[in-house]
Amino acid sequence: MGIILTERSKLLLKILCIFFFIAQSLGSDEEINPLFTKRSAYEVLGDYNFPMGILPKGVLDYDLESSSGKFSAFFSGSCSFSLEGSYQLKYKSAIKGYISEGKISKLEGVSVKLFFVWVDIVEVLRRGDSLEFSVGIAGADFPIDNFEECPQCGCGLNCNNEQVRGIRTNPFISSF
Repeated sequence: MGIILTERSKLLLKILCIFFFIAQSLGSDEEINPLFTKRSAYEVLGDYNFPMGILPKGVLDYDLESSSGKFSAFFSGSCSFSLEGSYQLKYKSAIKGYISEGKISKLEGVSVKLFFVWVDIVEVLRRGDSLEFSVGIAGADFPIDNFEECPQCGCGLNCNNEQVRGIRTNPFISSF
């Protein structure tokens, strides 16, 4: 025995199908499709051929205009750490720039300490199996393998529980 639909039910069903089709074709935004789960900033980096390790752990949220590539990523506060004991990096609580396939340009909010001076990293380029970081007048290349793991604020890639506990219980930082 089949289900018998009235003309009014058929019309309503057609309208719902059209609405669903239009909502899906507009894109996968949370506002348009409440069933859509926003991907992490680390997953989105992969879409542009970047490893997730160029961002430290702790990205709370991000914005991305897919048409222009304009992005912002947000942390709970500023983040600093050392890599291999030689490079010190700082991320502000919000970083922004423009991302496209293999290129991050007009980057703001990320700096590296060179000798005794902090300079802004303004561009990151993927060139085969390496990443080139530019501070404007100079740049440096690093193997992409160095960025498979996300560094952690305070201790970089050489973290253990003792270091993390020491950061949280720093006697010079009072918590209220």
